[in-house]
Amino acid sequence: MKDMSEALKDLGAHIGGECADSVKEFYVRHGELTIIAERDSILKLAKFLKDDNQCVFETLIDICGVDWPERNQRFDVVYHFLSMRLNQRIRVKIATNEATPVPSLIDLHPSADWFEREAFDMYGIRFSGHPDLRRILTDYGFEGYPLRKDFPLTGFTEVRYDDLEKRVVNEPVTLVQEYRNFDFLSPWEGMTKELPGDEKAEKEQADG
Repeated sequence: MKDMSEALKDLGAHIGGECADSVKEFYVRHGELTIIAERDSILKLAKFLKDDNQCVFETLIDICGVDWPERNQRFDVVYHFLSMRLNQRIRVKIATNEATPVPSLIDLHPSADWFEREAFDMYGIRFSGHPDLRRILTDYGFEGYPLRKDFPLTGFTEVRYDDLEKRVVNEPVTLVQEYRNFDFLSPWEGMTKELPGDEKAEKEQADG
């Protein structure tokens, strides 16, 4: 593991040295190399990672988002690349906000198409240069972005098929109060020291 970590550190130093204007920092944790990059330089950096002989990260595995609502740059956009030739992986992170788009990688990595659409659909992250940036998982007319941490658990609207009207209808979400009673595992109430049912075990031990 030590040799692998050293090799990843050397790779990070190589990338940081060759792309000093694109890379803010890098680190190796749990046997994985992570590059923190400038948002507007992500296309330039991805091209270097793909073409450089010491990198050869020709496969884009995934693009995902992370929401940090307390930050000015509330979103992390996380890219995972694979080099099948050199059998190594790398993670690249950039930060952006709700209004500033991220350069699309679709011309360099066509597989970015649906990944970027998913990040837009779930978080509202926009990608400049994407030819068809529209929702991909949610239904037509969906409002909001479900993976943002400030998105309500119940959502805003309910979509259902009305058998009487023979059509799909959109309605505001309404929950009967009895369904809002949370159990002991609710993150709002916290875990209790004693779980329901523990008293039975104590009783059996006393009887025995």
